[in-house]
Amino acid sequence: MTTRGQKARKPAYKRILLKLSGEALLGTESFGIDRSVTDYVAEEIRTIRDLGVEIAAVVGGGNIFRGVAVAAQGMDRVTADHMGMLATVINALALQDALEHLGVFTRVLSAIDMRAVAEPFIRRRAIRHMEKGRVVIFAAGTGNPYFSTDTAAALRAMETRSQIILKATRVDGIYDDDPLVNPRARKFEKLRYIEVLQLGLKVMDTTAISLCMENRLPIIVYELRRKGNLRRILLGEKVGTLVKE
Repeated sequence: MTTRGQKARKPAYKRILLKLSGEALLGTESFGIDRSVTDYVAEEIRTIRDLGVEIAAVVGGGNIFRGVAVAAQGMDRVTADHMGMLATVINALALQDALEHLGVFTRVLSAIDMRAVAEPFIRRRAIRHMEKGRVVIFAAGTGNPYFSTDTAAALRAMETRSQIILKATRVDGIYDDDPLVNPRARKFEKLRYIEVLQLGLKVMDTTAISLCMENRLPIIVYELRRKGNLRRILLGEKVGTLVKE
C-alpha cells in the first residue's frame, strides 16, 4: 500500500519462473515436507503475486526421492527417474495447498498425464493461467528420464516466455566453494554463463545453463530463507548472484 504522494514501485520483471529444490521443503526434517516451510514459501510467492507479477514454479523431488542416488544402488535409471518425477508432483501439490490457504489461485500442470490430481502440461494453457493471475506449478520435470528439474525449469521458462529464472538456495548467491563448509569461500556478484560452465560451479546442471545461455535467459540465485528476498528482487534490488551474458 502506498501513501499519498508516493508512487508504487513497478516490478522489475513481469513474468518469472521460480526454481525450488525439493530439499528446500525439508526444513528441520530429515525427509518429507515441513509444512512451516511450504507456508513460508507460499507467503513469499503471495507478496510478489500482489505486485502483479505472473509466476510459474518448478519444484524438485529430492526431499522424497532422488533418482540418481537410487540408480547408483542398482535400480534401473529410467525407473528411478520416473519415481523422482512422481516425487515432484507430491511437492507441487503441497505447495499448491499452502498457496490456496492464502487465497492464491494455483494450478499444477504435470508433464506426466494424471488428470485426477493435476492438469496436463499444455503450453498455451499454462500461459493463459499466468495471464489470469494464477500461480502455475510445473510438476514431473520434463516427463522424460535423464533430465533434471533444473533443465525442466529452463525449458518451462522459455516455453512460457518468462523473463528470468529465480533459483532459491540455502545460501545468498553463488560461491567458488560451499560457504556452509568453507568460511573463506568467495561470493560472485555477477557471472557469465560460460564462466559458470568453465568453473564447474554447482548452480544448475550444464544442460540447464547451456539452454539459458543459448536463449539469453538470465538467472538470479538467492537465499530462500531470508524473508522478503523474493520481493526485493522483483522491486529491482541487488540480491544474490546474477548470471547472464
